[in-house]
Amino acid sequence: MRSRWFSSTNSGRPNVGSSYAAILLAGVVACAATAGHSTVGRVPIVRADTAALRRTLDSIADAHHGVVGYSVIDLETGSRISRRGDETFPTASLIKVSILVTVYDLVARGQLSLDDPLTVLKIDQVPGSGIIQFLHNGTILTVHDAAWLMSTISDNTGTNLLLDRIIIRRVWAKMDSLGLQHTRVHSKSFLRNSSVAMDSSVKYGLGVTTPNEMARLFELMALGKAVSPAADSTMLDILEHNTTDFMLQRYAGGARAAHKDGETDAVRTECTLWYLRNRVVACVMTKENKDQRWILDNEPQLTLANMGLAIINAFGGVPPAPPSP
Repeated sequence: MRSRWFSSTNSGRPNVGSSYAAILLAGVVACAATAGHSTVGRVPIVRADTAALRRTLDSIADAHHGVVGYSVIDLETGSRISRRGDETFPTASLIKVSILVTVYDLVARGQLSLDDPLTVLKIDQVPGSGIIQFLHNGTILTVHDAAWLMSTISDNTGTNLLLDRIIIRRVWAKMDSLGLQHTRVHSKSFLRNSSVAMDSSVKYGLGVTTPNEMARLFELMALGKAVSPAADSTMLDILEHNTTDFMLQRYAGGARAAHKDGETDAVRTECTLWYLRNRVVACVMTKENKDQRWILDNEPQLTLANMGLAIINAFGGVPPAPPSP
């Protein structure tokens, strides 16, 4: 929800060199264990050592000064691992994925159009992430514009414009229809008085979910079952344009990914669909973080970065680019 600009100061920077090296070594071992991989079509997939990956991720989580939960799904083999997978976590802006899915569901049902106009009024403009807050009074956007900005730069005003149009409870209903009963957006961004569940809003902030439920939502999109194959493909393309790269994506070596993040003082979250040799969904959520500095190298962001590296290495690293036709 806050603006995503972090100081590059190294004051109090955690020492991550040793953990980075350890994860890299683990990746080499994991790659060596994939010699017997099978293939899907002409693309080789990896039989990852998920037991070893769980040990690595748990080691990183154990060292963190805060609460860490994760859920990892290998979409090619169906293998799943998690930690605190069914525990509820504040989402911060990660909950905006559920809003995006609801928007496209309403479009598919003919109850909304991506070309519908949204007029930006001064009263709608809220601080934090995004650019719509700086546009002039009376600017006209479309539902598609707001959805794109909400998903790629986490625009808070765009989020609120969409929630005004679709109604918060419809997001709840859509998540319920997907079996995600703990995934809830509570209010408009920076407008607690708009909450439809004040007690939960006070406890969790903008939204709440579990690692397993948010991972499942990304899995459904990857399978074309969140809304429809066409809509899900479009939403994943939007999420591939997310500009945040300092958490799970930090050491990812430019791996192709559809992802969404969320940050507040005590919370860092991100969920990703990586297109590696396997399609891999990874959601990592933190709460009650002791390090609440808004700098690039704060502990929770480095924790997510190291976990992202471990996951990518476990699945054979970043695959080479396909040859040109």
